[in-house]
Amino acid sequence: MKEQPKDTEQTREQLLRQIEQLARRAIFGTASETYRTCGNPGCCCHGSGPKHGPHMYVSYRGNAGKTTGYYVPKAGQEETRAGIEAWTQLQAHLRELALLNKERILQTARRKKRTSATGS
Repeated sequence: MKEQPKDTEQTREQLLRQIEQLARRAIFGTASETYRTCGNPGCCCHGSGPKHGPHMYVSYRGNAGKTTGYYVPKAGQEETRAGIEAWTQLQAHLRELALLNKERILQTARRKKRTSATGS
C-alpha cells in the first residue's frame, strides 16, 4: 500500500529532523583497535606477555582517494563510536529521504502530464 501524500510529507519532515540531529554528531570512518609493543626492550610485551592496548584508530578514504586515519585517545572513544554509528544511520536516513523525494517528483510529473493531456 502506498503512503498518502500527507503521510509522505510527515515522514519526510520526521526524516529531516532526524538527519539534522545525526549530522551534528556524525563521524565518517571505520573504527579499529590495535595492540602494540612499546619502546622498552625489557617490557613483557616484547616476549610472550600481552601487548599494550587496545588503541583505537579511525580510518577513512580521504579526498584524494587514499586511505588515511587517526588515533583516538581513550577519553574520546565512546563519543567517536557513537559518531560513527550516527554516520551509518545518517546514510540510511538520506537514502530513505532520496526515495521519498524521487516519488514526490514522479507523482508531480504524472499529475502535470495528466493535466496537460486533458487540456485543463
